[in-house]
Amino acid sequence: MPDAGALEGIDPRHERLARLVLGARSVVALTGAGISVPSGIPDFRTPATGIWANVDPMEVAHVDVWRRDPQRFWAFYGHRFAVLGEVEPNPAHAALAELERRGALDAVLTQNIDLLHEKAGSREVVELHGSIAGAHCPACGHRADLAETLGLIETAVDGVPRCTACGGVLKPDVVLFGDMLPPVAVDRAERFAARADLMLCIGSSLVVHPVADLPLRTLRGGGQVAIVTTSETPYDDVAAVRLDGDVVDELTGVIAAIDRLRESA
Repeated sequence: MPDAGALEGIDPRHERLARLVLGARSVVALTGAGISVPSGIPDFRTPATGIWANVDPMEVAHVDVWRRDPQRFWAFYGHRFAVLGEVEPNPAHAALAELERRGALDAVLTQNIDLLHEKAGSREVVELHGSIAGAHCPACGHRADLAETLGLIETAVDGVPRCTACGGVLKPDVVLFGDMLPPVAVDRAERFAARADLMLCIGSSLVVHPVADLPLRTLRGGGQVAIVTTSETPYDDVAAVRLDGDVVDELTGVIAAIDRLRESA
């Protein structure tokens, strides 16, 4: 692969990031809500369109609401599970799966619960906020997959899915407000971040902790970070590359640049 010279017809920023990916021994991606917006899933905080712009998360998505008012809680989460379960991945998800398939990406560390990375073909996915894969009963440990959970919601008179083993109220396998992040997932993510030569931060504003500290682990380990998102982040000034366009255009552009570099090697 040549070390100098611009690729005709390729955005120089895409070429710069492509060279970083190809030159790194370990690359990880950290993804947030922005990567799923092209699939039709709104992000959380964009004014007017974000999920939390129209509803107070503390009133529908807090663990205390699940405890004291499960009907209100599941009225929100039941709809969210049903909608997310029908969504398909977009080319940005596919781009990361392709990088992994080529051996150029070690893992995807995601804040998203939508399972779209898995649907796109990514195999090493660390779900820091859980997922819509199903729900569980904190009382007895029984688990229900997504289809069973949706079926229980539909048949319950009050819309609250209950454990078929003990009758307890099911809790979704997602991290709610007031919950701790799963320690096993956090530990795996921290280990991936610490040994990465390059972290691709995609579709995240990087302001929600402790996930927002992961790029710092890469930097402290001597690696670099690249930012691919439309919003500002605390890491913009130290990013090796900053892409602020449509996430699909940016990631497919990087894949195209990688292909061109390999062809010219």
